[in-house]
Amino acid sequence: MPIVVNLDIMLVKRGMKSKELAEIIGITPANMSILKSGKAKAMRFSTLEAICKALDCQPSDILEYVED
Repeated sequence: MPIVVNLDIMLVKRGMKSKELAEIIGITPANMSILKSGKAKAMRFSTLEAICKALDCQPSDILEYVED
């Protein structure tokens, strides 16, 4: 898939665990795992906004387009 999710990288940069981020943004740890693995088929803008706010980053820090 040409969209790569770099959520793991941002979590490490911010010294935060995925479970902690899930609690902050109000999603389940299972859904956080799906997002981190890149297996999610979609992401709500409100979820992306909450992630960016919690990690103090831009959407481009989390999502990246990589040509096949």
